Amino acid sequence: MHKFILEEHSMTQDLYTFFSRRFGCRHFLCAVLAGLLVLPAHADSGRERLSLDRGWLFHLGDIPFHVPVTQDETYYATKAGLASGAAAVKFDATAWRKLDLPHDWQIEQPFDAKANPAQGFRQRGIGWYRRYLAVPESDRGRHVELEFGAIATHATVWVNGNLVNHNWSGYNEIRVDITPYLLYGDNNPNVIAIRVDANAMEGWWYEGAGMYRHSWLVKTDAVHIVPDGVRITPRQVKGDSWEIPAQVTLENDGKQAARVDVEMVVTGPDGKQVARRSTSIDVPVLAQVTASLPMTIRRPSLWSLDKGALYHVTTTVRSNGKTVDQVALDTGFRTLRFDAERGFFLNGAHVKLQGVCLHQDHAGVGVAVPDAIWEYRLRRLKELGVNAIRFSHNAIASEVLDMADRMGFLVMAENRNFNPSPDYMKQLEWMVKRDRHHPSVILWSVFNEEPVQATEAGYEMARRMVALAKALDGTRPTTAAMSNGLLTPLNVSHAVDVVGANYQIPEYDKYHAAYPGKPFTSSEDTSAFMTRGEYTTDKARHIEGSYDNEYPVWGNTHRDAWQAIGTRDFVAGGFVWTGFDYHGESWPYTSWPSVSSYFGIMDLNGFPKTAYYMHQVQWIKDRPLVHIAPHWNWAGKEGQEIVVRVMANVERVKLLLNGREIGEQKVDNYRMNDFKVRYEAGKLEAIAYTGDKEVARTSVETTGPAVALELVPDRGALAGDGYDAMPITVRALDAQGRAVPLANDEVSFEIAGAGKSIGHGNGDPNSHEDEKGKTRKLFNGLAQLIVQSNWDSGGTIEVRASAQGLIPATLTIPVKAVQPIAYVTTAAAPKAGKP
Repeated sequence: MHKFILEEHSMTQDLYTFFSRRFGCRHFLCAVLAGLLVLPAHADSGRERLSLDRGWLFHLGDIPFHVPVTQDETYYATKAGLASGAAAVKFDATAWRKLDLPHDWQIEQPFDAKANPAQGFRQRGIGWYRRYLAVPESDRGRHVELEFGAIATHATVWVNGNLVNHNWSGYNEIRVDITPYLLYGDNNPNVIAIRVDANAMEGWWYEGAGMYRHSWLVKTDAVHIVPDGVRITPRQVKGDSWEIPAQVTLENDGKQAARVDVEMVVTGPDGKQVARRSTSIDVPVLAQVTASLPMTIRRPSLWSLDKGALYHVTTTVRSNGKTVDQVALDTGFRTLRFDAERGFFLNGAHVKLQGVCLHQDHAGVGVAVPDAIWEYRLRRLKELGVNAIRFSHNAIASEVLDMADRMGFLVMAENRNFNPSPDYMKQLEWMVKRDRHHPSVILWSVFNEEPVQATEAGYEMARRMVALAKALDGTRPTTAAMSNGLLTPLNVSHAVDVVGANYQIPEYDKYHAAYPGKPFTSSEDTSAFMTRGEYTTDKARHIEGSYDNEYPVWGNTHRDAWQAIGTRDFVAGGFVWTGFDYHGESWPYTSWPSVSSYFGIMDLNGFPKTAYYMHQVQWIKDRPLVHIAPHWNWAGKEGQEIVVRVMANVERVKLLLNGREIGEQKVDNYRMNDFKVRYEAGKLEAIAYTGDKEVARTSVETTGPAVALELVPDRGALAGDGYDAMPITVRALDAQGRAVPLANDEVSFEIAGAGKSIGHGNGDPNSHEDEKGKTRKLFNGLAQLIVQSNWDSGGTIEVRASAQGLIPATLTIPVKAVQPIAYVTTAAAPKAGKP
């Protein structure tokens, strides 16, 4: 058992080649897979990182603790290991639901018109989790930790009846040293109990509920590297000379002081060693010490948006020649600079930040988003032309930042809670320590839109949080996303390095004139509304048209916002609110029946709205592009004028209807090009020209009625590890095989074989369908089904989609058998009864 261990951040060329050749997976997914699997457990590393995702028990609803009423009960209720209720060691949980992580129980709840609209009209509540595990006698004397990626929202953790952790945020990792509480041997199961209070809310958007990220059991030697204890952020010294001022923090849980050797090895993107440094250090009992291992590297390959050149840094701790711990991380060499007049520079070259803000939920799965679906989301953004992401308004999963490093995104890492008190400073400290090795991270944001942002109190609070971020990482500037108060006498902008403005376009020039030496960026902009596939606004039906005319009082259209940013050199860039739609916060309505947002450039599934094509032609410069909106199915409107929007990144465009020229225009890359066309069925075609040369063309056609369904997989195969997942596009075709843009048929799904459905969606913000059910209506021609492989599986997944009156569609997805990710098996529960 436990033949392989995990290293979250590792990606060697050999593993990448292995996955790409064996499984035929896409570049980024291969990188993700390669980052999961490394050396044999125990063999050389001294560290095991074992998945705890399998085998949990779950109960929705609170379970009261026993209230002591006698002298003896009160005495024992205060003692270690004697927690009561569902936290008790011998609590009977046999009737609880069995499930695996990640898990979001809120997405499983029915829509409820009486629930909070900000959270998507779904109840949240309280839930309990329990897990049983055996720790072998051979682990006695080792250091053992629990690691939970995040739990929404407030979590209390017990181990063997001992309360070991309170956590006050749904976005930070929870690490707990459980060594003192462990029982050893196959017949002495250890009990983990977790109470999750999701009634507590940190956001005004859908936050999910439960253990929605990965969980791990980490075993090391008594002398070990502490969590996030390797500091390896490179710095340019001069010219081609760089330094990694590396530090390693060690801890000794053992009973004797230890002298250990610490070695750090850096290998380049080609796998060749480029630096090596070692030192010896004494580690006292129950104490922490820090070893310094500065290294100089000359002429490294630079990390960039197009070339994610990552260097692999392996830190090894040895005692008497034996490896007792090892941690591997990736980092990258790049320079960054915010200039007050000219914006942002990466490696000395100017880069306009073409960014989006992202929440962390997806159709069908809520916030329990599989890693492979995150890869799909980031790939969709890359295709759009996005080069920057603000993960708003919280720290994102470390797996996602690994992808940002590999795929080439610039990241604004944002702190969730603006509060310099000790509990919340720990959250900021954790984020900076965990993420400072990532080359993708370019900014630390201390908050988003705080009421005290224009006050002395806000300034003082920000000043303290900025000081902590700089003490932990002096290589990146700080910012804060301010929604007003930029020009007040004392405000948060005076405490940060780069001013972040949410909206406030009229203040851009005023601020720059008042503070010409202060770097400036839009930290959030636009907030325009669109319903995918709809072109006429109907407020009574909660429908927003897609011509980019609808926006809230605080926001702007996509065109206005980007024009304000793109035409000002001193504005480093922008972050559109948002890249994808998300559950909850259904502006402009925030009322029933709307249950998800309208802000996205894409809908909840990643299907493009008109905004997608507008920004794509603004942001992509290396190839000619031309798009048309809307569709050309307007039966009943013959002879009436339809506004046709042509979006292109070339010099001029010509529009034809059924071969007849409608008109020709010089391309306006900020405003787009609109033509008024009297509708007649047929083919509408746009031709793009550079000079007199045709460089691209596109068309939309009037389709016939839907006659058949089609299933389009995102990838060619899945890995049979129980984690890999993929979205499948569901659409209806006419008799000529053309996608029907207005189809709204209800589709039934059947899944068999080596996988399962984990959810679906269609992008309709007013849909109340069960996202885990067996049916889903098409919305304006599209729906999405997400399938995931079973644990330890191989073979195929068979998917069948059917709808009344349409020819069914079938799909066979190969599932490749792979070495399972090492995990902790589930032990038998202790015999129920009184403690």
